[in-house]
Formats: sequence, C-alpha cells, structure tokens
Amino acid sequence: MVYCFLADGFEEVEAIAPIDMLRRAGVEVTTVGIGKRVIMGRHNIPVTADIEDSEFSADENLEAVILPGGMPGTLNLDASQVVHGALDYAVEHRKFICAICAAPSVLGKKGLLSGREAIAYPGFEKELKGAVISKKHVVRDGNVITAKGAGVAVKFGLEIVAALVSREKSDEISEGIQCE
Repeated sequence: MVYCFLADGFEEVEAIAPIDMLRRAGVEVTTVGIGKRVIMGRHNIPVTADIEDSEFSADENLEAVILPGGMPGTLNLDASQVVHGALDYAVEHRKFICAICAAPSVLGKKGLLSGREAIAYPGFEKELKGAVISKKHVVRDGNVITAKGAGVAVKFGLEIVAALVSREKSDEISEGIQCE
C-alpha cells in the first residue's frame, strides 16, 4: 500500500499525477487527509481523501509514503505527527519515501537526506540538510525519491512505479500516455 498524505495547501498535480501513474500500474494507493477528509489544494481544488489521518496506521502493508509539495501544504505536512510517524516507520522498515517540490524539506529537516542525492523546488535546497543537491528533475537514491516540482509530477510518479513495480512497467505507462 502506498500512502499519499494531503494537507491543506498541497500542490494538486503533485499528488494526483503520481497517484494516477501508480494506479495505472496496479498499485494500491490510499490518500490520507491531514485533520479531515476534504482537503483544499493550493489552487482551491477540493480533494476528498480516502481516510483521515486519525484512521491511518503504519503497518507491514506500507510500501511507500508520498508527500506532495505546495505551500502551505508542506508546512502542514511537517506539522503533522502522523506524517512524521509514517516517515519514521518507512525509515525503520526500509520502505520508499517520496517527496516533490517543497516537501523534500520535511525529509531534510528530519536528517533523512544526509549523504543522499536529492532535489527540491528552487530555493528549498538549503532545507535539504546534508544532501548532495542533484541537477536532475527527479532523483532516486536508494529508497528515497525526490523531485523538483509540478512540471515533473508525472515523471516523479513513473519513477515511483519503476521502484515499486518495474522499470518496464514504468516505460510501458510512459509510452501509453505519450510522455517523453
């Protein structure tokens, strides 16, 4: 199970595009609303989460955690003990941790990027404590996948598919949606 955490002010495409790519690959994804079910995106698009954070429990079914960026969505994710608990579980059990745009700053503040190649939205690099800042738009270093911003949200999703399913499945989906 992949859990995508949504907090008020999240960047809509950075959540929806990876969810779409994963579901095309047959991966089960559950969206988790921070504090409520209906979460308002940064551009005033309401999204109904599958569950509220109070219903979330990290267990052996957790394969990956996705944190979309956006402001103040990233700050709201960082303020959530449930999000931090999910990240701690993912680290302890060597599960995938995926963050895009401003959200890699949450990982950086926790020290999860130290010694790893990572990327974030321009201006957030200083928050990626200990990371080797990548020149790539999407980068995977071990079990951590980071991406630069909304413009690469589909490629971010495809990289998560490659990590969880296979590179072949990712390439098949990419070809099917006509993604360069």
